[in-house]
Amino acid sequence: MSKVKWSSLGLSLVIVVALVIWMATGEIKVASTKPPAQQEVAQQERTRVQVTTLNARLYEPGLLLQGQLEPWSAVSVSARVDGTVESMEAGLGDSVKTGEVLLTLSEDGRGAGVARWQARAKKLEADLAAARKLRSKNLASQSEILNVESELAAARAELKGAQLAVSHLRPKAPFEGVINNKSVEVGSLVQVGSPLYELVRIDRLKARGQVPQQSVAQVTPGQKVRVRPLDGESLNGVVTFVASAANPETRSFAVEVAVENPEQKRIAGGSVNLRVALADVQATFISPAYLSLGDDGRPGVKYVDEQNQVVFRTVKLLSVSTEGAWVTGLPDEIRLITRGGGFVSEGEQVEPVDASDERG
Repeated sequence: MSKVKWSSLGLSLVIVVALVIWMATGEIKVASTKPPAQQEVAQQERTRVQVTTLNARLYEPGLLLQGQLEPWSAVSVSARVDGTVESMEAGLGDSVKTGEVLLTLSEDGRGAGVARWQARAKKLEADLAAARKLRSKNLASQSEILNVESELAAARAELKGAQLAVSHLRPKAPFEGVINNKSVEVGSLVQVGSPLYELVRIDRLKARGQVPQQSVAQVTPGQKVRVRPLDGESLNGVVTFVASAANPETRSFAVEVAVENPEQKRIAGGSVNLRVALADVQATFISPAYLSLGDDGRPGVKYVDEQNQVVFRTVKLLSVSTEGAWVTGLPDEIRLITRGGGFVSEGEQVEPVDASDERG
């Protein structure tokens, strides 16, 4: 073997030995299946937030209005004939039935007038019968019969007027109600049109209010209404009228509500709060403290989804009070952030802790 070949063989052996020594003593890097330590630290540093599970419920929203209560019916009973008050059958605060006599005025010869016209009518009726008999024998003209008929018609009209005047001597209640005011006493001289009594019906009342133009489409006759007077005891009512045109000054629509008042409470003329019942909806009841404003200025709430990410959802307020707020626009079940919401932003991964667990 030549000298050159031995030199090449020796060099190869030296290289092989060096590789074996390096592989035996050097570090061999193996791919790790563990995530970087930085990710573990990030996992441990997720913000803890307190959450409470809320479920949507069936809720009857209402439109709140301000109104005024009035008697269902109110009328001033006035004199329809002249006369002097001889007796009074009803006094202040008395309840009267329909057709009940309220007082009696002096007759002043009106009864005699009735008798006179009754006699006149009877005579003319006899004259007419005789004239027709003569006419059948051609002993009376048709014009004579017409004259008698005309006189009889006039006499009957006068009789009816005299009888009506006598009936007006005893004014009657036009409907069932309560005497709210009395303008005369026994001996008072009254003329035609003089006020005698004010009669009101309060077993049923009428509430009047104004509906804003943006809400009028939600109100229709037949809707139930809760009426709350100043004494705090609610009454039941039903919408009976909604105006077809708005008031040009207020741009609101007049609404009337029939209110049942079986106990005849003395609340007519006072102010009331009206709550018009709207269609039932699924809504969530939350504390107003958990409402916040989004970037667009609309109210909303923060909650945690199934992936433990923060979600901000805008809501529609149905009603707000010191006890809480009914809102729509949320899923049927949410984990509402009740503590720590101000330190997290939408889309952030958090560590939710149930409020009941912390209390325990």
